[in-house]
Amino acid sequence: MTDEPSHRRFLTIVQAAEELNVNQNQIRALLRTGELRRIQVGGRGLWRIGASDIEDFIAEAYRRTAERIAADELEDGEAGNQE
Repeated sequence: MTDEPSHRRFLTIVQAAEELNVNQNQIRALLRTGELRRIQVGGRGLWRIGASDIEDFIAEAYRRTAERIAADELEDGEAGNQE
């Protein structure tokens, strides 16, 4: 049994990948492009992603998807494509 809180304020790349159900490389790509925000904590190479930034990313992804649907920009089958 651990004393860890069930809701973390900051996530590692591994935790963010689990939260979004993608691989770590996808998270790194989102960080490089600035689509997903991060902060540096302490020493070199210690980065964290805010849980609220994950939620903001999801909300923005929903907004962009809704715009594409409204503009009929999704290809057949793309909306239901799952990996």
